[in-house]
Amino acid sequence: MVKIGFIGTGVMGSGIINNLLKANYDVSVYTRTESKAEPLLNKGAAWFHSPKELTENTDIIFTMVGFPQDVKDVYLDETTGVFAALKSGQTIVDMTTSTPTLAKELGEKAEKIGVNCIDAPVSGGDVGARDGKLTIMVGGSKETYNQLQPIFEIIGQTTHYFGPYGSGQHAKMANQIMIAGTMTGLTEMFVYAKAAGLDLDSVLATLLGGGAQNWSLANYGPRILKGDYAPGFYSKHFLKDLRIALDESEKMGLDLPATKQAKALYEKLVDEKHLGDDGTQALVKLWW
Repeated sequence: MVKIGFIGTGVMGSGIINNLLKANYDVSVYTRTESKAEPLLNKGAAWFHSPKELTENTDIIFTMVGFPQDVKDVYLDETTGVFAALKSGQTIVDMTTSTPTLAKELGEKAEKIGVNCIDAPVSGGDVGARDGKLTIMVGGSKETYNQLQPIFEIIGQTTHYFGPYGSGQHAKMANQIMIAGTMTGLTEMFVYAKAAGLDLDSVLATLLGGGAQNWSLANYGPRILKGDYAPGFYSKHFLKDLRIALDESEKMGLDLPATKQAKALYEKLVDEKHLGDDGTQALVKLWW
C-alpha cells in the first residue's frame, strides 16, 4: 500500500490523519513538537524527525501547517525540507491555506524534478476533519487530482478541481470571504438579540429553521452560548486568511469593503486582545 507522510498534527491535521489510519493507510507524521503527535503514534502512526526524513520514507507527502512562512520552511529549507529529499514520481499535497503565489512556486519547482503537486486547502473546520466531511479545493495537476480521489473520499465529503497551481488557494480565499460575512453576522446577531432581552437559545433555534441558517450559525452558535471558545479554527489563522484574500483582491483591482471590516475586527481580537488562539467564534468577545 502507498505510504503517506503527513506534516502538521494540529486540530485539522489530526482529524485527517485519524481517518487515514482508520482506513488502514500506512501513515508517518512530523510536527515540530513530537509530544503533540503522541495520540497519533499510539494509534499506529510512525514518527520522523524532519520533513526531509519523512519524505525519504513515504510516497505522498501531505502538509497542513499554520502560515505561508511555515509552508516555505517545511518545503524549501535546504537542510531539512521536503524538497531536499523529493524524487521523481513522488507526490506533494499542501492542504494549508496559503498564498496562490506560493502554491504556484511549489508546483513549478516540483514539476521540474518530476514530482506531482497539487494545492488542496479545505473547509469544514475541526468537525469536518474529524468526521471525514471536509470540502477540498484543488489546483495543480489534474492527473494527480484524479489519482488521489481514493484518499480524498476518506477525508472529504466533496472535492472540486479548479485549474492550475494556485487555483485551489483562490477557491479557498473565496470561501473565507464568505465565512467572514457569516461570522460577523453571527456575532452581531447575538449581540443585538441579547441587548433586546431575547432568549438566545430560542433565537438560535428560530434562525436555524429559517432563511438565516448557515454553517457558521449551526456550528459556532451553540458553542458561543456554552461559552466554548476552543478553536475549531484559530482566530489567528482566519486573520491570516483574510489578509491573503485582501492582498490577492488588490492584485486583481478589487475593493472588498465588508471583508476589510471583518479583517479589522479580527485584528482587534488577535492583535489587541491577544486572543488568536481562541476559535473564530471568539469574535463575540469584542462585545461580551
